[in-house]
Amino acid sequence: MKLEDFVQEKIKWLGHASFRIDGSKSTVYIDPWKLWNPLPADLICITHSHFDHLSEEDVALIRKKDTTIVGPPDCKTSFGDSFKPIAPGETVTVNDVTIEAVPSYNKNKDFHPKKNNWVGFIVTVDGVRIYHAGDTDLIPEMSAVKADVALLPIGGTYTMTVSEAIQAANSIKAGITVPMHYGDIVGEFKDRDTFKAGSRNAVIVLDPIKGA
Repeated sequence: MKLEDFVQEKIKWLGHASFRIDGSKSTVYIDPWKLWNPLPADLICITHSHFDHLSEEDVALIRKKDTTIVGPPDCKTSFGDSFKPIAPGETVTVNDVTIEAVPSYNKNKDFHPKKNNWVGFIVTVDGVRIYHAGDTDLIPEMSAVKADVALLPIGGTYTMTVSEAIQAANSIKAGITVPMHYGDIVGEFKDRDTFKAGSRNAVIVLDPIKGA
């Protein structure tokens, strides 16, 4: 399958920073929030403990008895033995999916301090490396990210601005970049057009999936 087709068919943007990846063997959610008619999850990845990323209510909608939940230690809440803690630089494998945790933090504001060890993820699904940056500024560690697909926040205030996200995309040089973290709480839908116009690499703009 071509990478463009994989993104269009297998990666579902559910709004804000929430995604579902429909792998051939595993259904993977990242930061599920405000889900509509959700599907059962084999794996749930949570970047940090803010309410719009760690939503126990939404996790309950998609969690099965054998669902694995991966995130920083402060995201464990009531998940019990289903939860696997992860920190930047660590890797966890769940069934056929590899999850690498990478740094995700703010440099000049206090919403997401580096000391919290909150994370972005590189999840490998069906051989495709998908980078979900989490709530982050443009940080030096991004230059080391190797990904086929990059999901980057563009909304500003709590994360990178559009211009910073363009710099990040141009640095990471993923095969395809997808903008996220706009259109709810912060960021406007017009921001994605500015992002696409400024990026030197391929950008696919996904519309939020409702009812999925």
